[in-house]
Amino acid sequence: MTVEATTERVLRLLALLQRRPSWTAAELAAELGVTSRCVRRDVQRLRVLGYPVYATSGVGGGYQLGAGTRLPPLLLDDEEAIATAISLRLASGGTVTGAAEAALRALAKLDQVMPSRLRAEVRAVHGSTDTLVGPVAAIDAELLVTLARACRDAVRVRFTYATRDGGEGERTVEPVRMVTTGRRWYLMAWDVDRDDWRTFRLDRMGTAVATTWRFRREHPDPVAFVQRSVTAAPYRYLARARVHAPPDRVRSLVPPEVGRVEDDRDGWCVLVVGGESLDWLAAHLARLDYEVEVLEPPELREAAGLLARRLAALAGAASERSA
Repeated sequence: MTVEATTERVLRLLALLQRRPSWTAAELAAELGVTSRCVRRDVQRLRVLGYPVYATSGVGGGYQLGAGTRLPPLLLDDEEAIATAISLRLASGGTVTGAAEAALRALAKLDQVMPSRLRAEVRAVHGSTDTLVGPVAAIDAELLVTLARACRDAVRVRFTYATRDGGEGERTVEPVRMVTTGRRWYLMAWDVDRDDWRTFRLDRMGTAVATTWRFRREHPDPVAFVQRSVTAAPYRYLARARVHAPPDRVRSLVPPEVGRVEDDRDGWCVLVVGGESLDWLAAHLARLDYEVEVLEPPELREAAGLLARRLAALAGAASERSA
């Protein structure tokens, strides 16, 4: 067999190992059309090149590509390459500080080696797409990595935290999961000093330091917990209203950081939404274009009535001008 054929087969082996966590020798041999002995030789070639390929024996054993001291070249199929390029384009305008520049560098490298047919498809998507980005809170990439590792390793973290009233203090927490709404990043964690679950905004955190203190703790669903926290705590008013519409339809109309939707009965759902103004809440409910019943607070009904009178007056004035 020629050197070129061997090289091509080794690259195909590397691509297979990157595709899923573990392969048996028999599976790799069948994919490559060679013997298991040939697979073992090619695995050794990858190891010589610096790729950490681990082997386990026994039932369920096989080969697994591990993490090395440097990032190896990634072998992407057509769909993966297009998806990666588009994702890097979106990341260049993201909320993580420093990620925009890194995403652009990675996109430039990928574009350089991408086949012209794929490059044309990616550029067609880019040329047909604009991104409308509202105000976002930028997050330091190092902070993001520190918290992600702490969540993964289940170790406590210490950081300084700025409160809404302008104060600042040190917090020690047991982090579980980070949740992003697109505009902001949040950390769900057990606050050691307050002996309770808390939600922390990453843009209010100072430098985070991971400790060696490991923990094990049962926790509520992070997404549901964070959504309950961000739709209630930051706002002056919290409204509950029944909406005559399917829950999924209302969820598509209300951003997750603004409100949450609970299932009800008979084609209704309950919307819990926070706001700084009763007038804003009334207008927000009115724009849903569904039958709405305000449950609480009672003052919201008064605000809705005032909004209705204003709209009626506005419609009357417009009719008089057009007459």
